[in-house]
Amino acid sequence: MPLDVVLLVLFGALLHATWNAIIKAGNDKSLDAALISAGGAVASLPFLPLLPLPQPQAWPFIGVSAILQFAYFQLVAAAYRAGDIGLVYPLMRGAAPLLIVATSGFILGENLTGGALAGTMTICAGILTLAFEARQGSRHAIMLALVNACVIATYTYVDGIGARLSGNAVSYTLWMSLLPPVLLLTWAVSQRGLATVGKHVRRNWWRGLIGGAGSIASYGLALWAMTKAPVATVAALRETAILFALAISVLVLKEKASVWRYLAGIIIALGGLVLKLA
Repeated sequence: MPLDVVLLVLFGALLHATWNAIIKAGNDKSLDAALISAGGAVASLPFLPLLPLPQPQAWPFIGVSAILQFAYFQLVAAAYRAGDIGLVYPLMRGAAPLLIVATSGFILGENLTGGALAGTMTICAGILTLAFEARQGSRHAIMLALVNACVIATYTYVDGIGARLSGNAVSYTLWMSLLPPVLLLTWAVSQRGLATVGKHVRRNWWRGLIGGAGSIASYGLALWAMTKAPVATVAALRETAILFALAISVLVLKEKASVWRYLAGIIIALGGLVLKLA
């Protein structure tokens, strides 16, 4: 994998960890997730006139991706309500690339080199190591995290293929970002009422805009990288976001870091090095 691709995926991972921290720190995780999705759409709008439309064959993938993104944000909020982030986040983000590595050969016809496979599996092992930190995780939280891992793996495939067919990964990403917030906010209004949703938007719009811009930029960088390197390899490298999440938890939120966090950090960093050398 070229160095510029590695660095941009890592920068996207930092953005991913940041917007997840915004949701985790919020008081209403469901509405914060919807607001961040909407913020991503708002951040995308000014750039749409400057980019070509995705190719016609990519539009069905954009539609399917919107539905999967709706499910993803709902499950993120539910998982964070049900369990500790030290358990939920590693399971969601670590199991997804494992599923992709296991299936990309017959779905995409991509055969990873021995070094790329070793690096991918090392990163996944490091991420899943963090699950040992959460001793009190509930069965419900684990189930939500694993279901969301399946959703993540599915939309990674959908968007990886769609971005390649679109002719422009950035254009695909921005158009793909428009429909999920419509679904999320419509659902929120139907469940919580317009007054409650409107009050949350007025008070937290800036968090949604910052988190949404980071979310769409993070995913756009990943999709661009998937046009330059195997989907499974990019998906695994992107999950180094957990390292940035750990740094935020210790340096910003002043949380204690157990030995499992440091061990996981060493394993993930080793996996990234193996991927670069593969």
